[in-house]
Amino acid sequence: TEEPVGGLAVLSSAATFCCGGPEDKEKSSEKSQTEGEAGRHGVLKLKPRSSTINSELPARTVGRAWQLAYSTSRHGASLKSLYRKLSSTDSPVLIVIKDALDELFGAFLSDPLRPSETFYGTGETFLFMLHPRFKSFRWTGENSFFIKGDLDCFAVGGGSGHFGLWVDENLYLGRSSPCYTFNNCCLSETDDFRIMELEVWTFS
Repeated sequence: TEEPVGGLAVLSSAATFCCGGPEDKEKSSEKSQTEGEAGRHGVLKLKPRSSTINSELPARTVGRAWQLAYSTSRHGASLKSLYRKLSSTDSPVLIVIKDALDELFGAFLSDPLRPSETFYGTGETFLFMLHPRFKSFRWTGENSFFIKGDLDCFAVGGGSGHFGLWVDENLYLGRSSPCYTFNNCCLSETDDFRIMELEVWTFS
């Protein structure tokens, strides 16, 4: 099923310089408040309990708090850093990507993202498009190519040399293709995309 998604606002990243005047102090205060909101909710400002994606999550996440574990705007763009951030958790993770066309999409992973020799994970894993429209792609049972972590990239879903979602080590270039694991369409408007923001959420 497809549903329109509205109200997904992205915080402004405009800098404000503090020069000591009343107006500048007010702007500085607004900036601090904005940065605080970004720290708690992420730049993409997902609203977990009201977001359409919430109804798609498995039962074991119900009642658990969403935690922003990694954000490229806060922690830098490095797959190795992302692996380190997730190394101490056993929580499933939600990956949300904003591309250069302002589209939002991503993947729910049954297990934390980590370097692996082979594919791992369970059928809880799925791909989704979030904005401008919502659609989820569930496991087809065709294969078990759920999650694969390498030092230079990670992938979700596969088959016949195509990955449902693939992201490079700099968390900047990505690709999405139809794959047997989820029978998904291309998540982005074009097969290849540039990542403007990537957030990873855990559940505690």
